[in-house]
Formats: sequence, structure tokens, C-alpha cells
Amino acid sequence: MTGARVLVAPDKFKGSLTARQVADAVARGLTTGDPSLRVATLPVADGGDGTVAAALAAGATAHPVRVTGPTGEPVDAEVALLGGTAIVELAQASGLALLPGGVLAPLTAQSTGTGELIRAALDLGPEAIVVGVGGSAATDGGTGMLTALGACFLDADGRPVGAGGGALGGIASVDLSGLDPRLSSVPITLASDVTNPLLGPTGAAAVYGPQKGADAAQIAALDAGLAHLVDVVEAALGMRDTARAPGAGAAGGVGWAALTLLGATFRPGIDLVLDLVGADRAFAGVDLVITGEGRLDDQTLDGKAPAGVLRTAAAHGVPVLAVAGSCALSPAEASGAGLIDVRCLSELEPDPATSIARAGSLLEHLATDLARQHAATGRWQR
Repeated sequence: MTGARVLVAPDKFKGSLTARQVADAVARGLTTGDPSLRVATLPVADGGDGTVAAALAAGATAHPVRVTGPTGEPVDAEVALLGGTAIVELAQASGLALLPGGVLAPLTAQSTGTGELIRAALDLGPEAIVVGVGGSAATDGGTGMLTALGACFLDADGRPVGAGGGALGGIASVDLSGLDPRLSSVPITLASDVTNPLLGPTGAAAVYGPQKGADAAQIAALDAGLAHLVDVVEAALGMRDTARAPGAGAAGGVGWAALTLLGATFRPGIDLVLDLVGADRAFAGVDLVITGEGRLDDQTLDGKAPAGVLRTAAAHGVPVLAVAGSCALSPAEASGAGLIDVRCLSELEPDPATSIARAGSLLEHLATDLARQHAATGRWQR
């Protein structure tokens, strides 16, 4: 069969290729292998880094803004405006990848730039704002973000506390009277693949602190600081049990701050991104969807981008094939998830470092073989 319609809808290959680059490499390979294929691309993301890029690929306009990076240095970011929705991405302002020299700062990294991005989004006069969170360098409970939006966190002497999660224990009072009044009239959606609560063994510090450089003692201190922050805010506002909300532990507590104090609603990131980029329209009438990410494993099936692609494709009755750098799913697990096949770069290049360095060309080669196989046999799977 020739002339098949293929939609390439991958997430990024972290550390090597953006979702756009993955999609373009696969598309080039497919059309090289079979020029009769009708190939379209739809880069996606799960609410973390790449969310703004997915919106821009779908036709959003970019609005550059300079904000405060995770350790106070200026960084350049973008607000994407798609229709009446402004999309901001925490990773562009407060992400691990922005730490100078890659030096982790578990106690002092801040989310201030994320609040500045939200403020810049408000300046565009949107009907709604999406805040994509993921890849945060900070565990500050969102205090940096809230401070940029007008809140004040004060010590016992009435002075503003320092930045970062290490300063949370010094908060004696909170003043929210200066929060940007526009926040009350613009709905905010928190887009994330993280459903953890804020505190405890499954909370922000315990689960995600290690990847931000926190050792056991620092994790305990950060968790205690977050608990203290919750106590101060709940006492001031007459609230209870806010730390237990699903997604409160996202991005070092930015999720909690957004849900509790900005009135945000939580939504799985991939579902929101698929809606933003018009996935239902894109999936209609195609013969195959190719999705993927850098590593396919059990986490892939629990809220990551390929899982959302699989759900949408299933609703349209479209088979899905995945490409990845490496795969830890067994054939039975992949099939049970709804994948007709998985093709990994490790099949072509077993050395991980070389595979990462040559990911684009390897993907293109893999897709060329896939298209030639289909042209010869009429089958996508092996």
C-alpha cells in the first residue's frame, strides 16, 4: 500500500533533540524511504520543557521576555500566545538546564522567573494562562513565583526572607495584598505530569530533591521548610490540607502555590498540550501515528507524552508505533500499552553516547527503513 497518511507526534529526546527535531528527522526518513507517504508532524510535550515549543509549532506567536534565572542571573524566555491562551514554561525561567555551569543549588534556587513569565503573560491580555511545569531547579514552594507576582514573605523582623527553599523556615508571615489583581480575572491551568503531594515521602523534596542536588539532610530541611510555609499560609488564610492536592508537589512546590494561591486548576500536561495543538483534528483520517521520547519505560505509560498520544490515537482507531533512544519496556508491556511496535536507536548504535550525539541521523535512518519495509510488505510492525 502506498500513499499512507502518517502523523509524527513525538516528545523530545532529552539531552539530544527537541520534539520538533525528532519529528522532522522521522519525517525526512519516511519520505526518503517511500516518497508516496503523506507525512505530517505534530511535536508534543507533557507540560515540562518543550511545551512552549509545541505551541509555537502549532501556530502560536512568540513574545520574548527576559526574566530572573534560578540563581538570580537574567535569562531569555518566551510567552507563547495561541488564540486567547498564553502559555508559559517554568523550565525556560527556573529550570535545571539554566543553572550556571550546571552547578546545582538545592537550597538557594528560586522560581522568581516563572512569576515574571506569568506577569508578562498577563500583559498580553489573554483569556487564559497555561503554566507548564517540569524540570525545576528549585524547591522553594513557589515563593519566588509568588513574590514576582506581588506577594511578600516576611521574617520575624518584618523583612523579606531570602530566595530559595533553604529560607522557607524563616518565614513568619505572608502578605498577599499586593498580588497582581489581574490574577483574579484570568483562569490559570497548571499543566504537569506530576501528581505528587507537596510533603512527605512522596512529596516535592523527597522525590525530586535528589535530582536538584539535595542530600538527605537537605531533603529533610526542605521538606520541613515547605511544611512551615504551608502552616503559615494556611493559618493566614484559614485553609486546611492544601498540601495534599494532586500536583501540589510539582516543580518544587510551584504546583502548590499555583493551586492554593493563584486559583489554578490542575490538568495532566500531555492532555492539555494535545488540546492546544489540535490533536483531534490532526489524528483524524491518518493511517499511522508515530510517537516517542528519549527512553521508553514504565514511566512513559504513566502520564508522559506518548501515553497521551496513545489515548488520543485509540479514540480515533489509529495504530501507534513508537521510536526511542532506548526502551526498557518488554514486548508484552509495549503491546499491552497499545503500541504495534517499538524501534530504538540502540538497535542501530549500542553505545549510548554515540547514539545521543548522532540521534538525528540515526532516527532518519530508522524511519527510512521503516518506510521501505512498509512499501515492500504493507506492514508497519515487524
